Amino acid sequence: MMKVSVLFLVSSVGVAFSVLTLCLQYKHLLSSLLSLEAMTLSLFVLLVSCCSSMSMEGEMCLILITMGACEASLGLAILVSLIRTHGNDYVSSFSAHKC
Repeated sequence: MMKVSVLFLVSSVGVAFSVLTLCLQYKHLLSSLLSLEAMTLSLFVLLVSCCSSMSMEGEMCLILITMGACEASLGLAILVSLIRTHGNDYVSSFSAHKC
């Protein structure tokens, strides 16, 4: 029988809740970005809990945390530019025709 760690269960629940939050909170762009960041951090913990016995754990963790930091900085840059051009961060006010 396979033993499941508590860290694996907590991170799996975190990923599920962040996906649920992303599906339900679509009014503001900032709330969508925060749920994506929570998903990235939960996936990072999930990777650590799954690959704790492998030899390439450090390299994979470094790659994932680097991608998470790049995702966060890119999301904030997009948020600032959209607020400067549109005046708000409502997702419903964005249109592909204005670009």
